[in-house]
Order: sequence, then structure tokens, then C-alpha cells
Amino acid sequence: MSRRQILTASAGAAAAIGAAGIPVLATGAPALAAPGGGNGPLRVEPLIPAGNRGIILYSVRDRITAAPDDSGVPYGFERVLARLAEIGYKEVEFAGYTQNTSILGRQITPAEIRKILDDNGLVANGTHTTINAASFNEQLDIAGTLGMKHIGTGGDPSGSSYKSDWDAAADLWNELGRTARGRGIKLYTHNHDSAYGFLLDVGPLDANGRPTRSTGQRKLEYFFTKTEPEYVFFEMDIYWAYVARFKHHTYTDSRGAARESLFDPILTVAPRTERFPLFHAKDGDKAPSAGDGYNMVPLGEGDINFQQFFEVIGRQDYHHANWEHDGAPGGAGNPGQSINFADISYRNMSELTIYRR
Repeated sequence: MSRRQILTASAGAAAAIGAAGIPVLATGAPALAAPGGGNGPLRVEPLIPAGNRGIILYSVRDRITAAPDDSGVPYGFERVLARLAEIGYKEVEFAGYTQNTSILGRQITPAEIRKILDDNGLVANGTHTTINAASFNEQLDIAGTLGMKHIGTGGDPSGSSYKSDWDAAADLWNELGRTARGRGIKLYTHNHDSAYGFLLDVGPLDANGRPTRSTGQRKLEYFFTKTEPEYVFFEMDIYWAYVARFKHHTYTDSRGAARESLFDPILTVAPRTERFPLFHAKDGDKAPSAGDGYNMVPLGEGDINFQQFFEVIGRQDYHHANWEHDGAPGGAGNPGQSINFADISYRNMSELTIYRR
């Protein structure tokens, strides 16, 4: 199947049913009655509910931080958020709270950003900010002002490959997660591919007494087991998870033998789907010769099967999908590129459908 066919597989099925002379009604309406009515009508519905379609503002960071210009492209929070709402997005994930000071003659405040959200019918579903004990309460205050139900970071809880460091990170995150829960907010961490690399957790030891080989346990999956499910949550970056599948499939066991272990992003989420309230819906073209195995593209123009991913993990009403493209900004030569990519990606996200009885 082509990439476009994969993206719109369910929509294509609806067209086929219609071509056969069987009426397919609007989204959410009965499409096909089961024989005898035993299982109720078949309905076509959005795979990602409209209210759960979001964007991380890092994707349009060039326009959030831009000074007023004559390009005709929105700049600053007020104009960019209004445009994103026009496109159809209902949620945004923050990646900083600042814009160019020339817009207001000073820096914008979180309370002013909240008013812009409210005026445009937008909800802040999370943020990538610094998570540490020293500034956590301050970050929770900002999250509260913006109305967030989730607070997180774009980095890993630990940059180490050693179990002891992940144990220490788990202790801290359990404590911070408990504090966040007391404020009605879920604490989450976001992955890059290295988070799903292998722990070094068995000998022989190096000169510093550190293990040099692995049992095959992946770092973030170990972190799942050490953190409390009611306090610590996760945002899977789907693109980087598939990069991890490409890059991290071999480890050296305690005997020095190379072992194969295939990483499956779907099967990582499905058994613990409620620990993943947020996702980065980021697409990529397969590029086996590239170091990551993929090149980023707007959602729906790549090879990642989002239809399969979101269908299999279930709980579509619970999950929030934030579109992201790290390289969306087009620079001075194409200042409208990131907004254009946001438009394309929203339309493709909204075309993902599912059939239910």
C-alpha cells in the first residue's frame, strides 16, 4: 500500500462500502446494520477525537519567537495560536513561554497566554520544561495558570545507561509525581530513541566497577517498573520510537554474545496504555541509509502507520496526539513552512478513522 493509502485505510473502506450500494452516513452515524441487529450498527468515527488533536509549539517555534514582519505569516502567541485554532487544533503543548519582546515591549506573561488560549477555544495539554526538585513548584504554578492537566519534559529522566542511575531518577520522579498529583496534574517524560536503548546491568565490570554488558532490559521500560503508575506517566514520541526499533535491536549479553531483540512501540504501549496520556504524532520516510533510519516529514506523508498504532493501543478518548516536526521551520526563505506543515498534518490526522459497533 502507498503511504497515503495506509493513512486513509478506514476512509477507503467506507468508500468501498458506498460503491457497493450500501449507504455510509456521516461520521458518528450508523453506517451498516449487523445481520439481525445482534451487534448493533457499524459506525465510522474519528480515530483521534477532534478535541484530542494537538500540536507542540516547538514545531512552529520560528513563528512564536518571530519579530513583527511583513511576510504575512502569523508571529507571536496571539497570532500563531489564532491560526492554529483556525486550522482545527484544539490543544497545544508548550515548549517555552516566551515570544519576541518587540511585540508587547516586554515579555508576555503566562496569564496573558492563558487568555489567548481561552479566546481561541484552545486547551494547554502539556509542556516540555525543566523538571527538577528546585524549580518544580514554580513550574506547577505556571501549569496551573495555563490550565494544564499534564506537565513534562522533552528529555530523559536519566542520560545514563546504568541501572543505579535510573533507580535514582525513579525515586526523584516518584516524589515529584506525587507532588504534581496533589495539584491535579500528571507528570510525564518524553522519549528520544536512546531511551529505548539497552541498560548496562551485568558484568564484567569496568575499572570503575560499572557493568559493561546487558540482560536485554531497555532503559525506559525498566523505568516503567520502578515508578509508581499513579504518579509517573509517559509521552511516546512515535517517530523516535520507530527510530529506536531501527537502531537498538542488538545487545551484548553477560557472556559477550550478540543478542537480537526487536523493539515494538505498539506492544510497549498497549499493556500500559493509560500510562501514556500524550503522544507525539511525528511521521518519517524510511531511509535505511540514514543514521536514524527515517527522515521527518509532515504527518501523513511518511511511512509510519498511525492508523494501526492508535487502533491497537485503544482508549482513543484518553490519548492526546500532538503533531510535531523538529525541522518544520523554513527560515527566511520560507517563513510560512511550519504553519503550512501544521495545516497538512492536521488534515491528515483528522482523516484517520475507525469503525465501531
